[in-house]
Amino acid sequence: MDDSIRLRTLKRERETFSEYAALCENTKGRLVNEEECPLRTAYQRDRDRILHCSAFRRLKDKTQVFLAPDNVHYRTRLTHTLEVSQIARTIARSLNLNEDLTEAIALGHDLGHTPFGHAGERALNTVFEKGFTHFEQSLRVVDKLERNGAGLNLTHEVRDGILCHTRGKEADTLEGRIVKISDKIAYINHDIDDACRGGVMSEDDIPLDIRLVLGFSKTDRINTLIKSTIENTTDEIKMSDEVFEAYEKLHSFMFKYVYTNPVCKSEEGKAESMIKELYRYFSRNPSSMPDFYYEVAKREGAERAACDYISGMTDTYSLKIFNDLFVPKTWID
Repeated sequence: MDDSIRLRTLKRERETFSEYAALCENTKGRLVNEEECPLRTAYQRDRDRILHCSAFRRLKDKTQVFLAPDNVHYRTRLTHTLEVSQIARTIARSLNLNEDLTEAIALGHDLGHTPFGHAGERALNTVFEKGFTHFEQSLRVVDKLERNGAGLNLTHEVRDGILCHTRGKEADTLEGRIVKISDKIAYINHDIDDACRGGVMSEDDIPLDIRLVLGFSKTDRINTLIKSTIENTTDEIKMSDEVFEAYEKLHSFMFKYVYTNPVCKSEEGKAESMIKELYRYFSRNPSSMPDFYYEVAKREGAERAACDYISGMTDTYSLKIFNDLFVPKTWID
């Protein structure tokens, strides 16, 4: 098939994108070389592979902040991911950067997150001797776990953006750095929204000096943070000093009044204990895991396989497995 459609897209990137954009034609490539798609660029294919993978679908039943909420309007990892993607694409488009690359990174950034959010992540990091972080696990998901171990074979730039979206080394591309700041913009605002819905706080509780800078509603805050990022970025993704200082104050406020609030976090200790118990069981009984993870255990050790299996679980599935293993069954006549 003629690949003129993909070539036209590459030409448009070359002619219209910013000098700071990551052009797809300059990608460092994949771990394993592949024939190009006649229709889509490499970054578009990466986005589609992530969108269709099993780990992406499981995000719909993974905790964001509120554990096992009764109200379906609370965010999950999936809705968080979609909000990050929307914000990141808005920034990338306004800066004439590569929106396809940005979207691929955003959709893949949390694929390795555990059940029960950061509580599950803390639990595995405590018990797994080599340490566990969701961003490293996200890269492992796309490299080694998806497609029954074949991985998604993504481009270097997408893999780098996924790995660098939280802390440590900055991403090689501005598109990857956009996802990092978009993650911050998304989570702090939807966490405020969820906390207000849960009766933990109200908009009026946010200190006035923060609201005067960022705005008096979720929409105002998001617009302010995005606008400041767009207007202050050249070859570095950044907000104005005033807006960034207000964001930092807002984050400190949220940490004190929401992220450590008993209403939000009262069940986290139970979740951590459950994840640790599952880890101990499967690391000692690797043959009890599904065949795929048992094979991982043979190659890389039972502890590594247990982390892979548990981190891939949804909240609901992990509860089911725990109940099956440790909770006595009711006698039935």
